[in-house]
Amino acid sequence: MPAPSADFKKALKRLSETEKEALLLRAVRRDAELYDTFRFELLDDISLTSLQAETEDKLHELFNLSVSGYQLHKALPKALSKALKEVARARRITKSKQLEIDLQLYLLKMILRNYSGPLNSSHASFYKATARLAVRTATMVLKNLHEDYWHEYKGELDDVLQQLRTYDNRWQLPFTLPSELEVP
Repeated sequence: MPAPSADFKKALKRLSETEKEALLLRAVRRDAELYDTFRFELLDDISLTSLQAETEDKLHELFNLSVSGYQLHKALPKALSKALKEVARARRITKSKQLEIDLQLYLLKMILRNYSGPLNSSHASFYKATARLAVRTATMVLKNLHEDYWHEYKGELDDVLQQLRTYDNRWQLPFTLPSELEVP
């Protein structure tokens, strides 16, 4: 997206309040993410926790509604991909890296709690994607959050990594799956 030019900014200043409002409403109607961003920034009843709960409900629906049928090995990686896009969308709306990490941990726990069978199946794509998500989440905690949060997330991440290491598919991973979050 190009940066707004000086001429564009001048033209925007010349618009009346009603014209600005109409332009904003038209833009918001076209882009759902822009609507959610403005809703988060402008409305007092939409907080970070309510948006997190809303996104967790969407993740839960994604896995419960889209994952069915006899080709579970194909449906689960697709659902995980859609869920990660939803997590990224929530991060773009709030610009909170901690929210992204919390949602990824929620997603990992939900997968380990409800889909342990497909994680151990001969089709390893779902296991690989889940392990990749766990490693990426651990890396995000160390790179994007302050040191004080490292110990807060260490217990949860260690539990997730230990559970993922119990599956036989870990030998098929093209990367090493750590056994715990290595806090420097």
